[in-house]
Amino acid sequence: MRWRDALGLVTRELRRRAGRSALTVAAVALAATLLTALVTIASTAQDRVLSEVTTGGPLAGIKVVAAAPDPSQIGRDDATPGPPKPLDDGAVARIRALKDVAAVYPIVSVPVIVVTPPRIAVAGAPTPPTGADEPSTTAAPGTPGVGPNEPFGDSIVGVPLARSGQLPVTILVGRLPSPTSQSEVVITTEFLNRLHLSISEAGAVIGSQVEIGFPRAFGRGFNRARWMHPVIVGVADQDAGSGELLGSMELAVLGRDWIAAGGPAGAAQFGLQPTTYTGLYVIADRLDRVSTVRTAITAVGYSTSAPENLIASVRRYLRVVEIVLAGVGAIALVVAALGIANALFAAVRERRREIGVLKVIGARDRDVRRVFVLEALVIGTCGGVIGAAAGTLTAATVGAAVNRYLTTQGIAGIRLVVSLPLLALAVIGSAALAVVAGLAPALRAARLPPREAIAG
Repeated sequence: MRWRDALGLVTRELRRRAGRSALTVAAVALAATLLTALVTIASTAQDRVLSEVTTGGPLAGIKVVAAAPDPSQIGRDDATPGPPKPLDDGAVARIRALKDVAAVYPIVSVPVIVVTPPRIAVAGAPTPPTGADEPSTTAAPGTPGVGPNEPFGDSIVGVPLARSGQLPVTILVGRLPSPTSQSEVVITTEFLNRLHLSISEAGAVIGSQVEIGFPRAFGRGFNRARWMHPVIVGVADQDAGSGELLGSMELAVLGRDWIAAGGPAGAAQFGLQPTTYTGLYVIADRLDRVSTVRTAITAVGYSTSAPENLIASVRRYLRVVEIVLAGVGAIALVVAALGIANALFAAVRERRREIGVLKVIGARDRDVRRVFVLEALVIGTCGGVIGAAAGTLTAATVGAAVNRYLTTQGIAGIRLVVSLPLLALAVIGSAALAVVAGLAPALRAARLPPREAIAG
């Protein structure tokens, strides 16, 4: 019997029992769909969370400051002894030219005098006296929805908001300011605590104006300040710099230059000079290059810090997740293979007379075995192809849903990683498992004596 003849018998049998054949193919397709979707999603999640290993990202970020160590970070800073070196455009260019550096983002942290909104209307906040010209801010400590009565000193952190997805900034409520806006800011959860507000009450402060002043000098008080009234547009967690306010680089540079223009005393007090930055955020082009890049930056003369322990832990946990998800998909394929074996055993019982006739007219055992193995191969291949396509579509649907959520959080979206080797493996694996599942029924059919098969 030629392969063409065997394929003709298989095609006729599949058409004759179309319902059962379709269900068997569907079982294989569902298993392949599950495996493909789970592994694709796991691989994409790992690449996103770990910043795609090849393209860098927040987890591949390195915070760079002047060589003088931060007293609050003793034990974590990696400083080079000697006087602090300025972080200016020249430093940015030198660090950007280092090997394995994907991007360098300047950070400007500027001291400000902050006056909170006079009243935040939330449940439990006191109502201002009737007829009062100005809302009252006098209340007992801890009263919900009431800010401090006196101005306080803090800092505003300016970052390149157009690249927020590459920076350690996560929006909790609201949105980020426009990339170049000087009239919008985001506050942190520490600022909310000053207002005695929880995250669930953060909506009450969004849309309010906060008064900030860039001081020229401090003594017993401040000599002069430039006051601005930006609108609070969101609440965020950020680790780009020290400060309870986050704004555009343009807003922070405006304050920096104002302070620096006040003279050497004020500039020296705050450590600010025109064209200098208070920090840099460097993205390594691969996670496994973070240590190398840190060493190179230290050699240039700057202090660095990076969450390398966190990176290693996250990679291990995500690898475990990927193994578990792949195992679930593999179990589904094994269950589908058992379904193929069951269907073919049923086919052997139903086609005993046909098998007997084939042997009577000269078919050998290996010819009969070939027919059943080929039938299993066709079922497995069809199911694998359908499953690989459906799994990719499922992963894309999940990725689109996740992207919508990430967009609302001000985080860069996911780029779905569709692995062609994975798709090929899903098809080949489905076909191979089907063949293995069909071997036992094929051997049973091949061993049937012609007389017994015809009589059955």
